[in-house]
Amino acid sequence: MNTQIESNRKKSKQFKFTMPDTYVLLFIIVILAVGATYMIPAGEFERETVNNMTVVVSDSYHTVESNPASLFDIVLSFQKGMVQSGSIIFLILFMGGLIEVIESTGSIKAGVMKAIDKTKGNEFILIATISVIFAFAGAASIVANSVIAFVSIGVIIARAMRLDPIIAVAITFGATFAGFNVGFVNPYTVGIAHNIAELPMFSGLVFRLVVFSVIVSATVWYTWRYAKKVLKDPSQSMVSNSYGGDEEKIENHIEFTTKHKAVLGFVVLAFMFMVYATVQFSWSIDQMAAFILVIAIGAGFIGRIHYNQFIAHFMKGAEKLVYGALVVGAARAILVIMEDGKILDTIVNSLSGLLTDLPPVIAAIAMFVSNGVINFFIPSGSGQAVVVMPIMTPLADMVGITRQVAVQAYQFGDGFTNSILPTSGPLMASLAVAGVPYMKWVRWMMPLFLIWGVIAIAALAVGVLINWGPY
Repeated sequence: MNTQIESNRKKSKQFKFTMPDTYVLLFIIVILAVGATYMIPAGEFERETVNNMTVVVSDSYHTVESNPASLFDIVLSFQKGMVQSGSIIFLILFMGGLIEVIESTGSIKAGVMKAIDKTKGNEFILIATISVIFAFAGAASIVANSVIAFVSIGVIIARAMRLDPIIAVAITFGATFAGFNVGFVNPYTVGIAHNIAELPMFSGLVFRLVVFSVIVSATVWYTWRYAKKVLKDPSQSMVSNSYGGDEEKIENHIEFTTKHKAVLGFVVLAFMFMVYATVQFSWSIDQMAAFILVIAIGAGFIGRIHYNQFIAHFMKGAEKLVYGALVVGAARAILVIMEDGKILDTIVNSLSGLLTDLPPVIAAIAMFVSNGVINFFIPSGSGQAVVVMPIMTPLADMVGITRQVAVQAYQFGDGFTNSILPTSGPLMASLAVAGVPYMKWVRWMMPLFLIWGVIAIAALAVGVLINWGPY
């Protein structure tokens, strides 16, 4: 009898459900996308080139011959996704190498411990300051996909404060996309959308700054609320790999030397120049990735790292982010299936057709929601802008809302869902770097996501009521 009970227990353990790995989840979604190519009619919009930008021609949707995905397309989509995401993948790997080189000099740890020492007894100041910095970086698209590499710094900060990996993701990735939600000077979202909607570039700045302040304040409050609970009682942490144990202790007494200051000073100035070059010289991700190599070499030289050790540290850092970097390509595979199956435009056209008979305020909110749905299929801010804004611009004119409101509805829809959708490469990679399970993050993030949603709905309603125009 006891033997039978023991046998049943073993079988129970064998069949115990465990949360699928990130790559398993993405593979399942790719399978669903393949199934959709057999059920959703194929169709396309006509496209034209305007100011060196390919845009959708309004009212040009038409059905085309169906092109459903084959079984081999399932695995081929991952290869294509990796190739199409190559620039972002290598940016992430190079950032990983750079961070490891800087860490090897002891500069990051010394700087973090110095900041923690300065804010001793007031962890809120440190969390708020870091979050606001990343929020501004996200609003200007200084840091978006590349935030993945900075999550490792968030891990160091969270560990030093005796907090858990969720905080590491929240103060880096979470804060970045809180700013990205509004993106008042983001050339890849609001910039492209303004260009397509024929609005003055970066217009509506004051209103967006107000909304930005509200969203970031709510994000800091929510993050601190959770951090305070974990500081008081580590068992309140949502993840098992909390940094509260004695085995995770970090040396508190690290001298912040002149070498450390020089390394960090150089890196800060180099990144400031990279931001300037991105705006002034229109640097792409390729140029940014190449410049990151320059920063890494410069940091290694200032930190007096032997060239062989430099290579070892750089490779070690890149290796740490391989899992997270390739997630970006795996997520892209979903879009590959949709595009090759010619169902992407059909989905966009169907969603836009639902908005034409709605009152202005409801139409603006519906634009926001529909763009959130579209972001599942087009997890790219600039890519989504060139697809939906040529449709939403005349649609906004027809339903009686300003084009500025339509642009912000697109931004909210694109930005918010990046924080929860498994098709968001930066999200899945950031979680992988910090060691946070996807479902644990969704559980933590969902209340904040809903808070963001309420703020967005209120902002869009106000925008419609005040007839928010170009300025």
